[in-house]
Amino acid sequence: MKFILAKKEGMTRIFGEDGRARAGTILKTDPITVTQMKTKDGKDAYSAVQVGMGVRKTKNISKAVLGHTKQKGYEAIREFRTNNIAEVGGTIDASTFAVGDMVRVSGLTKGKGFAGVVKRHGFHGGPRSHGQKHSEREAGSIGGGGGRAGGRVAKGIRMAGRMGSDRVTVMNLKVLVVDAKEGKLIVSGAVPGRRGTLLEVVSMQKNG
Repeated sequence: MKFILAKKEGMTRIFGEDGRARAGTILKTDPITVTQMKTKDGKDAYSAVQVGMGVRKTKNISKAVLGHTKQKGYEAIREFRTNNIAEVGGTIDASTFAVGDMVRVSGLTKGKGFAGVVKRHGFHGGPRSHGQKHSEREAGSIGGGGGRAGGRVAKGIRMAGRMGSDRVTVMNLKVLVVDAKEGKLIVSGAVPGRRGTLLEVVSMQKNG
């Protein structure tokens, strides 16, 4: 299984050999360092590779994490479930991928703050006539009297609240460009998050 951590840089347009334009997302992929190997036979009882990316001031990192990473300040540490064997201290860069690889990309979506039901859930709101005043975008009844929930607000009722900042995975994206020298990948379509969002890029290969 191939994997790497990347940051979203923005979107672009790629022209294929057939002359058709395809939307793509530019991902900046600095080399990541293997910080730990976990095996089924060890104390962890599962197989995984833990990696660190970027640089962060050590004063902002807990002593437990600094001890684990041998006093190296990584900006982000992530773990990938895989049977691949990697050497602790080794690096992985963009060259691990090839044009045509199918990948899944995971990350946090844009945070949009507190949102009403019209924006958050797509409610239509109330009618724009018949005496309505200042209630066009309201949620409407949430109780239910003696029917649905016995007069209380049932769990799961769609209401206003915090929107965005959800972990989302986009499947079956195709690697269109690999630039190992510049440390960049371009994948087809859109991926979660704003510019600068940390993303996990994993091949769709089933084994490993």
